[in-house]
Amino acid sequence: MRKWYNGNMRIVPFKFFLLLFSFILLFSLEISLSSVKADELEEINKQIADLKSKFSQMEVAKAGVEKSLAPLENEIKSIQKRIDNLAVNIKTEEGKIIVLDKSIEKREASLSAQYDVFSSRVRRFYIRRAYGSSLLIFLASGNAADLTREFGYRRALEKEDKYTIADITVQIVDLEKDKRDVQDRKEKLAGEKIRLAQAQKDLDKQAEPLRKVIKEAEAYQKDLTIQISSLTAKQQAILAEKTGTFATSVGDVPLADDPNSRSDFNPGFSPAFAAFSFGAPHRKGMSQYGAYGRAKSGQSAEDILKAYYGSGIEIKKDYSTSININVEGYGSVDIETYAKRIYEMPGSWGDEGGYEALKAQAVAARSYALARTNNGVGSICATESCQVYKPQNKGGNWDRAVDDTKGWVLMANGKPFSAWYASTSGGYNFSYSSEGYSTPGGWDTKCGNQGCWTGDAYEKIAGSPWFYKGWYKSRSGESCGRSHPWLSQEEFSDILNAIIVSKADSEASKHIFPVDVNSCFGKSEDVWDIGRMKEEVNKHGGAVTSVSNISVSYSTGGMTASLKFQTNRGELTFSGDEFKTIFNLRAPGRIFLQSNLFNIEKK
Repeated sequence: MRKWYNGNMRIVPFKFFLLLFSFILLFSLEISLSSVKADELEEINKQIADLKSKFSQMEVAKAGVEKSLAPLENEIKSIQKRIDNLAVNIKTEEGKIIVLDKSIEKREASLSAQYDVFSSRVRRFYIRRAYGSSLLIFLASGNAADLTREFGYRRALEKEDKYTIADITVQIVDLEKDKRDVQDRKEKLAGEKIRLAQAQKDLDKQAEPLRKVIKEAEAYQKDLTIQISSLTAKQQAILAEKTGTFATSVGDVPLADDPNSRSDFNPGFSPAFAAFSFGAPHRKGMSQYGAYGRAKSGQSAEDILKAYYGSGIEIKKDYSTSININVEGYGSVDIETYAKRIYEMPGSWGDEGGYEALKAQAVAARSYALARTNNGVGSICATESCQVYKPQNKGGNWDRAVDDTKGWVLMANGKPFSAWYASTSGGYNFSYSSEGYSTPGGWDTKCGNQGCWTGDAYEKIAGSPWFYKGWYKSRSGESCGRSHPWLSQEEFSDILNAIIVSKADSEASKHIFPVDVNSCFGKSEDVWDIGRMKEEVNKHGGAVTSVSNISVSYSTGGMTASLKFQTNRGELTFSGDEFKTIFNLRAPGRIFLQSNLFNIEKK
């Protein structure tokens, strides 16, 4: 796994997974490419390959979510199978019930026909019992033979009546019992079917958010495919040069950073428009400024680590300190000495309420090194591509934080966890996976959700200069003569026109570059100026010449979802992704959006 600084921000690329709810979390891939030199075809092709690589990484991310969804889907299938089997049983039972119903109908009809006989026999039986005394029979008989016949006849008739009465009574009782049994079976089967159907509905409801994540991931992959196919290699190169513009590391920049990049800067003209990024592309693992804000809010190092790496991560506090780390170019040192020589967080934070953040950083750095080297078997680089290492102890609060967490290592499934971290995430951290374990991701705020973002974002509490920033300089500080990120009405309208053209005509869109691409980037491109862009967009409903209002909406998954612009040609709505891509490609100079969580301001 490669990890790098993109200037100020610790960047650790992509090993994807989610669990939930974070995922939305999974669609944060950036076209964030390293700087390239003009007209170097090999480097341009490298950028396109990198974009394709991110497409593949999204496949990995999607697979992680699909893996999380699989148990639910299997349970749903199991329930469905039971329902299907029950349906077959119900059908069989209903067939039996139909036979029983018909049998009952016939028996009822038969009993109805026998009822008169039954009533007559009962009446006759009781009359004989009441009035047919033996004395009367004797007196009425003429001789012994008559008496014998009469007694025999009466006994036979009485016996027949008893049998008939008993038989019909049994039939009536059995009929009523069968009717009750049939009704009970009907009610039981109907109730079971309703219960299982509700269970399936409940499971579908649980699975729907993850299904949505997968659907959105597939849509995002489709967008990446369109970008890969529609943007030329030269346009990819321009995007590469515009992104990757952080200037220094988190520990070396004063909090003021660049006052001109702040939203309260006065550009000296109106209306003026500027794009502000929340955080930067990485946005995974521990936010360094977020950790600082949490420490200032009273959280311990353990609280901080659990917040960013999840409650399921193990913080082992007695890990072996005798393991050596082989640092490329500097030889081998024991793990604790290695940790003291990491330059990733300013020691001054320890004197400003952020000591627990230093301790959390020490644990993360130690864990990352052990995971990167496979517990000391391999080697680790000494640059921002891994972790910044210098051949002498940093000293002060940092050494103290390392000592106070001696032997502390983040563990997942019995192995050191690859603890990613970054300077600033903009208030939302994406999930990622390592060693079969996934971090939770989510809103990095006091309330734990989007409700108190941005005001109570921990990075804002810590005063991160990159929490909300307008980017307009290259890594070396080149700004093409611009002293701030604010655009005029004409310049901003031109960007909207470029989006319209890119959506309407793939051939025309190949002329979309910064208007100053040749002078600023030293290239020779067939770029359309503002006037020509207006001519082209007039073919597709008319040119935008003024923007009166802007509305930005954000997804719960930490991205800018859509932007609405009230313009002279009516309301225009674009997705966050399509706006960001064309904005970075068309905005003049080095102005660009660093993150896909961003806002557009008008003053």
